Parts: sequence; structure tokens; C-alpha cells
Amino acid sequence: MQPTDIPADATLPAQARALVAGEPNRVANLANIAALVFHALDRVNWVGFYLRDEQRDELVLGPFQGKPACIRIPWGRGVCGTAAATAQVQRIADVHAFDGHIACDPASHSELVIPLIERGRVIGVFDLDSPDADRFSEADAALLEQVVAALDLADKTV
Repeated sequence: MQPTDIPADATLPAQARALVAGEPNRVANLANIAALVFHALDRVNWVGFYLRDEQRDELVLGPFQGKPACIRIPWGRGVCGTAAATAQVQRIADVHAFDGHIACDPASHSELVIPLIERGRVIGVFDLDSPDADRFSEADAALLEQVVAALDLADKTV
């Protein structure tokens, strides 16, 4: 297992819970979680959310930190679309070797995507990119799943 850049005391989930506590606005909470994680982790160049567009059956760009990104991703395509279609975390050591990878930022070499599941349905994904190959460990994925769990995904307030 590779070393992680997540703090040894693993305070990120607690910080996320404190940050969103009492705030009903989904967009505000997603924006703050993206900023929290982007600034807490080393060697990431993009952190953000894609949300499901029910009418087009694709993911649409949500709050993020990093360079401008692809606005729409077809369901089941690329790392994000695959995570959404399978409802499974995607931890990709080399995105350039991933069949169907969508290169929003050619500087990205590894990616971690966590599906956002509400009442058994995928409503979006939490996406992290790194310029380093094999950046994300299983421990990173597990801890960031706890960060996602801090969100009230049922809240549709905008």
C-alpha cells in the first residue's frame, strides 16, 4: 500500500461534517466539500462533483476546484461515467490506460471517483484527479467515502 497524504489523524470526515452541519443548500455544501478536499490533499489538480441530468442520462458539471472541466459526461463513459453506471468506486492508477478515458485535463494521470448514492440511486459522483500516476490508495478511497457520507444527498435545495 502506498503512503497517503491524508492527515494521519483522519480528521477530514469530521471537518466535512462540521462544514455542512445545518446548511440545507446542496450546491453550497458540494462547493465547500470540494474546496475542503482540494486544499487538504497534496498532489491533486482537480476535485469536484458531477451530478446526474435525468433528462439526458448523463453527468453534468457541479461545484469543483481546479482548471475548467468537461461540462457533460455520458452515462457509462470515462471514469466518472463508469462509476455512475456501476455504482462502484473507481480508483484508476493510470487514466491513459483506462479504455474510454475522457481527458478533460491532459495533466491528470490518476483518478478516484466515488458515486453519490441516495436511496439506492446514483445521483452523481465525487471526482478527484492527480498529475501523479497511482496517486490514490485504498485508504484514500475509504476516507473520502466517509467525506461523501457527510453530505445529505436527499436535500434538493438549490
